[in-house]
Amino acid sequence: MKKAMKKMIMAGALCIAGAALIAGCGDSGSSAGGGKQFLNIATGGTAGTYYPLGGALAELLNQNIKGMNASAQSTGASVANVNMLKDGSVDIAFIQNDIAYYAANGKEMFKDNKVENIRGIAALYPETVQFVTTADKGIKSIADLKGKKVAVGASGSGAEANARQILGAYGLTYDDIDVQYLSFGEAADALKDGNVDVGVVVAGFPTAAIQDLAANKSAALVNIDAEHADKLMKQYPYFTKITVPKGTYPGQEEDVNTVAVKCVIVTTDKLSDDLGEQIVKAIYEHLDRMKAAHAVGKYITKDTALEGMSIKMNAGAEKYLKAK
Repeated sequence: MKKAMKKMIMAGALCIAGAALIAGCGDSGSSAGGGKQFLNIATGGTAGTYYPLGGALAELLNQNIKGMNASAQSTGASVANVNMLKDGSVDIAFIQNDIAYYAANGKEMFKDNKVENIRGIAALYPETVQFVTTADKGIKSIADLKGKKVAVGASGSGAEANARQILGAYGLTYDDIDVQYLSFGEAADALKDGNVDVGVVVAGFPTAAIQDLAANKSAALVNIDAEHADKLMKQYPYFTKITVPKGTYPGQEEDVNTVAVKCVIVTTDKLSDDLGEQIVKAIYEHLDRMKAAHAVGKYITKDTALEGMSIKMNAGAEKYLKAK
């Protein structure tokens, strides 16, 4: 009797172990056998744009892909998200397309830390590069920044890299300006006090910090003309042209031309082409959910989903987005 009982216990233990092994076989690239697929989505801070969009994306994937168990998590945004993709702690991430380009090509903050297996899923909406000054400074063009105090962004940030690249398109370097490494929050205060002439912010518009500045002092955006925008885009393929319409900010009486980077959803080559296609299908066939998540959702369209994509695409996502 004892031997029979022992055999039954051992058999039961083997069954439990086998079941656990089978349950653990679902992965980010396959739904074979009807197993669960677990996807971790990296977003940004809870007060930002990426976080609500990531929550909406997780909801769409869970509702429209069989066996999917997707969840969004708050992170340090673009640069941190790339590093999380690299170490495998997340499967999908929201980042700026310039950061994606730097990672894939080992440039800027990813110099000597290239992430070759990063792949694009879709480009979502523009994050506008805004050179902000005050009306009393008389600055109308990037060329006018020579000799001025310019808050280019925090050292090593995406905004700082964008500022440097745009100055370069006008033949200017940091030797031509008085560089101030300030975040835009700090730059906005310095603009109010007259301690800097221009600040750089990269964000969707209208940007709250600029609205606040305009309410306290006559804020003005610096125009980037088409000729220099074309020159910039030829060298840095992740930029796109954009116009900030008049009336976007208090006292803004004319349209202002500038450039933008784009928010993109990315993954790695570990994600299957089939799942990549299912992900974009879920997004673009249910855009109302993305629009409800945040105001920038109105810019998310299938027609613009490849514009500004700066890295190699997941083949399944690309197939869906190129289909008519």
